[in-house]
Amino acid sequence: MDIRRGKGKVDSLFQAPMGSGTHNVVMSTYDYISTAQRTYDFDNTMDGYYIAPSFMDKLLVHISKNFMNLPNIKVPLILGIWGGKGQGKSFQCELVFAKLGINPIMMSAGELESGDAGEPAKLLRKRYREASDIVKKGKMCVLFINDLDAGAGRMGSTTQYTVNNQMVNATLMNIADNPTNVQLPGMYNKQDNPRVPIVVTGNDFSTLYAPLIRDGRMEKFYWAPTRDDRIGVCQGIFRADNVHPDDVVRLVDTFPGQSIDFFGALRARVYDDEVRKWVAGTGIQNIGKKLINSKEGPPTFEKPAMTIEKLLEYGNMLVGEQDNVKRVQLVDNVNLPVPEGCTDPRAANYDPTARSDNGSCEYEFKEQ
Repeated sequence: MDIRRGKGKVDSLFQAPMGSGTHNVVMSTYDYISTAQRTYDFDNTMDGYYIAPSFMDKLLVHISKNFMNLPNIKVPLILGIWGGKGQGKSFQCELVFAKLGINPIMMSAGELESGDAGEPAKLLRKRYREASDIVKKGKMCVLFINDLDAGAGRMGSTTQYTVNNQMVNATLMNIADNPTNVQLPGMYNKQDNPRVPIVVTGNDFSTLYAPLIRDGRMEKFYWAPTRDDRIGVCQGIFRADNVHPDDVVRLVDTFPGQSIDFFGALRARVYDDEVRKWVAGTGIQNIGKKLINSKEGPPTFEKPAMTIEKLLEYGNMLVGEQDNVKRVQLVDNVNLPVPEGCTDPRAANYDPTARSDNGSCEYEFKEQ
């Protein structure tokens, strides 16, 4: 989104205060040219895999800006890449990092929660300082957090908001505001650490704490691959199988609503026939001996012939399985709503049947 021109259409919760955000004019009109008119003249492949030009452009610009000293420019430390599931956000990031020669410090959503209060926030600071030490040694580095919304987001009344969720959000906000002064708890010194850009991925950033994703702290990039992007990525998926480029185009056009991950699953499904033949030839009772600690090593297969007819057949089978999940919806019979109400026994309207507090507690105060 062009934040400057969309300022009046974006909720103020997601914008920085006046004078300190990226929605203030700091560039010429030419820099706000539409991405549809922008041309890219760099090599957007890595080891034969396709990198979407717009995706690569966003990452390159964000990382470069964070290592530059731009006068009177407040550069957001965090780049938030969000979009539909299975669209290759994390893999595209890894390809760009590899092309830049960056070995990122990785974190996942599962590390943003712990049985001990404060541990995820401490780990976040520790990982950032690890990346900062790599920069100090003369190498570029990035802190890369996968699926931030799954670990720090609020998914509704069925998701408990813990102290760790709150502290992770607060720690990310603090690092974004003071990227060169990140201290570990109990260790304080005046020595600045190098700035390290943070790249996060997710599916729905509206579940995150609004002040964290405002313009001054996080630059947001919605990733929705175009038809050309999908074709380019799929050609990389099938490049080792000698599938003709025209067949790849036909395959993508036949399943226009599917994610990129669908085509990876489709390729894996083609090997099912080879595995069945191996199981039949080996015998069910001998499978364990052949697969675990075998002297001959793991079994090898010849590449199956991936014709467009076979790919379309398996593709329709996958679509049929997806439709079954949507149609049957057994979860509707067991997914009962969580009763909400006042859960504080000290309140006048305490509801012992409530399992989630909705903030409706009323208290009676006696006059002294």
